[in-house]
Amino acid sequence: MIDSMDINCDMGESFGNWVMGDDEGMMPHITTANVACGFHAGDPLTLLDTVKKAKQYGVSVGAHPGLPDLLGFGRRAMTLSPEDAYSYVVYQVGALQAALRVNEMTLHHIKPHGAFYSVLRTDETLAAAVADAIAELSDKPMLYWPAPTDSALPAAAKTRGIRVVGEIYPDLSYAPDGGLILQRAKHETDLEFAASQVKRYVETGEVEAVDGSTIALDAESICVHGDGPNGVEVVEAVGTALKGLGRKIEAVVV
Repeated sequence: MIDSMDINCDMGESFGNWVMGDDEGMMPHITTANVACGFHAGDPLTLLDTVKKAKQYGVSVGAHPGLPDLLGFGRRAMTLSPEDAYSYVVYQVGALQAALRVNEMTLHHIKPHGAFYSVLRTDETLAAAVADAIAELSDKPMLYWPAPTDSALPAAAKTRGIRVVGEIYPDLSYAPDGGLILQRAKHETDLEFAASQVKRYVETGEVEAVDGSTIALDAESICVHGDGPNGVEVVEAVGTALKGLGRKIEAVVV
């Protein structure tokens, strides 16, 4: 039985005067933040400001490393070596760990972004290198990953003793095979649908696919995107659904 759920959100993705996502609006409703580390999005000031906001609201902070692709928001594929993948994670997480340190906080988890996530789903060699980096960056390493957690990186992480936390996505649709149907352009999420997906998962361990079938997932966290047109309303609906079922909303503890 699922007694509690974590709610996470990708944050710190603004760059200079360009704003991405409603971090201010989302922060009071989440328990963990996946903070961009400067490669696909973010800058030093945004990084520090996001960590400070998280501390203010009692939100745990994880790293959201991506590919070095500010122009493409980390969504364009690149050819990587294992050394590249390892160093990209160490470099980005190290930047966030410095911001956490000056705010007397510690790293909660690591969650790859965009095209970096995509390649780590299937490339076992790169996944092994990234898993090594995650294992070495924290005394209690934890990987956040879209459920089901049976692809290359989570598999490599589990063999290294890294805790893998699966996620469900109430603001995205699922294909019948369990894959997420990604949006090229963010659109408004149906609040009733988002709440019903959360209720279904908490009560049955399943979500509904676009064809009406159900998919069993292994998730402990709910990811809600703050860059959608009604992201704040979605996370509020998710929180209300959990509370209505008598479930606690809290960060995952290693």
